[in-house]
Amino acid sequence: MKKGNIILIPFPFTDLSGKKLRPAVILIATDYDLTVSFITTQLKWKENTDLELLPTNLNGIKMSSLIRLSKIATIDRSLAIGKLGELHQNEIIDLNNKLKIIFQLE
Repeated sequence: MKKGNIILIPFPFTDLSGKKLRPAVILIATDYDLTVSFITTQLKWKENTDLELLPTNLNGIKMSSLIRLSKIATIDRSLAIGKLGELHQNEIIDLNNKLKIIFQLE
């Protein structure tokens, strides 16, 4: 697993009554952990740091989505259920630019 891979992870409901598999994109992959950003189909709530993602064979996403770069979590690698696909190199460049905005690196 590497940066730009789109994976499925279990995401708990807010009331902790259960969980649902949700897509996420890997931002950082270490030997033990993955730092990910969540992917949502809620296009109407787009933030300026979200990255639009259209369905392609490469990324494996089924619906137009947003990578919500303001929603970042670090999880144990073992929680990754499977790989859906990966981002195109141009999307990784866009992702990096938006992360610079979020973390005020420019």
